[in-house]
Amino acid sequence: MIVLDTSVLIDYFRGKNSSFDFVSNSDATTTVITYHEILSGIKHRKAKKEEAFYRRFFSDIKILDLDLKAVEESSDIMARLLSQGRVVNTLDVLISGIAMTNGADKIVSRDKDFLEISKVTGLEIEIY
Repeated sequence: MIVLDTSVLIDYFRGKNSSFDFVSNSDATTTVITYHEILSGIKHRKAKKEEAFYRRFFSDIKILDLDLKAVEESSDIMARLLSQGRVVNTLDVLISGIAMTNGADKIVSRDKDFLEISKVTGLEIEIY
């Protein structure tokens, strides 16, 4: 299973070919955190066209939840990062915790914070 980060889904909406193969992969999933990031941006901008697109998209893809196991995992990740002096986006750490507790093979993103996370988790990250 691969977890698609927010950047992949934004690129997909914008028609960037680099995202198409990831989104069309039958093992592709995303997280409730990405769902939040996308919808909050859409609602802020009142972007009706984008909202319709993403609501259809999210109804067709598996969305991994943030549960207590994922919170435990992500808090461990954040603690390891902070103890090494690495500061990364909390939402990316939550996405990583969700991915790890659900047995994801990798996370796909343009966000280089995930490379820092992989240093303390061993989680495979594909930056495209």
